Amino acid sequence: MTVEEFNRCVDEHADSLYRFILKNVKDKDKAKDIVQDTYEKLWLKVSDTEAKNARSYMFTTAYRTMIDAIRKDKRQGSIEEAPMIALSTNKQYSDLKEILNEAVSKLPEMQRSVIMLRDYEGYSYEEIGGITGLSESQVKVYIFRARTFLKNYIGSMDKVL
Repeated sequence: MTVEEFNRCVDEHADSLYRFILKNVKDKDKAKDIVQDTYEKLWLKVSDTEAKNARSYMFTTAYRTMIDAIRKDKRQGSIEEAPMIALSTNKQYSDLKEILNEAVSKLPEMQRSVIMLRDYEGYSYEEIGGITGLSESQVKVYIFRARTFLKNYIGSMDKVL
């Protein structure tokens, strides 16, 4: 991949990559750091990566970097976050997007990732399998389970509205 192809690839996929990571980590600064790390890793492999495979490489790298960051945060924890979690629960919702975001945040890590890659980013099952390292059938299972959970969590639209 040439420098021009690298720059074009970053320009084309920066927004969708950032959105994907932000939806999972819910921290703008951490999402920016993960995306930046992804660009750095792509730059280090720029001579080994073809331009047509760069998008898949970036999402796979970003996903794995995000998983590493999540695992690191789970080990470390944060004293400031503990009270905020208790205070952030609110039973009255006025925004459907807010309801959906809360429901998605309650999904297990892997289900959240595959459902977002499929429904938010529009990846095929095969591409999601390549990004996450899962088989195509396992991707379908996780997406089915995630959608079932979301359906049960949100319930009927009459109750939400």
